[in-house]
Amino acid sequence: MNTENAILSKTKSFFAEIGDMTLFAGRFFREVFSPPFEFKELMRQCYNMGNRSLLLVSVTGFILGLVFTLQSRPTLMQFGAQSWMASMVSLSIVREIGPVIIALICAGRIGSGIGAELGSMRVTEQIDAMEVSGTNPFKYLVITRIVATTLMLPLLIIMGDAIALLGSAIVENLKGNVSFLLYFNQVFDALKFSDLLPATVKSVFFGFAIGLVGCYKGYNCAKGTVGVGEASNSAVVYISMLLFIIDFIAVFVTDIFFDI
Repeated sequence: MNTENAILSKTKSFFAEIGDMTLFAGRFFREVFSPPFEFKELMRQCYNMGNRSLLLVSVTGFILGLVFTLQSRPTLMQFGAQSWMASMVSLSIVREIGPVIIALICAGRIGSGIGAELGSMRVTEQIDAMEVSGTNPFKYLVITRIVATTLMLPLLIIMGDAIALLGSAIVENLKGNVSFLLYFNQVFDALKFSDLLPATVKSVFFGFAIGLVGCYKGYNCAKGTVGVGEASNSAVVYISMLLFIIDFIAVFVTDIFFDI
């Protein structure tokens, strides 16, 4: 009986949190287009989340391209299909692997950072002080961060995909004596508009999810230093789960409107 009550209680709290997060998102959409607009803070957040994530995304993308090509090459060689390497790698990375892996990496770096930063501001009553001084903390802290992640993540994913393809081209050049020109000609011949558009749109929703969950967890952080850690940790967990849900929906919708 106690186990059933515990499960029921956790289920209720989970759906209650989903409802609160939905209301939080609704408040974002109500206030994002109303003045005042914090452009300076938005640019600062874009720099922090975009420019400072370049190295991590670049290394991740490069290793992704190297490993994926090295692991796929022996299998294709068994069937004499090495010529399909560029097409297979480019479609796999651009459509699915690149956006999901880079979004998960950014969820750990950006999402946890937002949760910890806003959580510490809530615990030290800095957000309360902003409200008392007449500043709207939601517009200054939340909206700028959500918009920044929504704008920056697609750019990071595009750059990560390009570096992953470069890593794959290096492997093919060293292992199969395929020139860079030939490799990238095959890549661009394989990629179509129906591959690029869904991946780009999906990455926008990935960025929005990272910003929304990170801000929600930090903004509504419980009091105490333990609450900051829980906000940061739970933000990454919720974001990771939400990214896979968004990815499933995106693939399902793409299959309806595009011939994949």
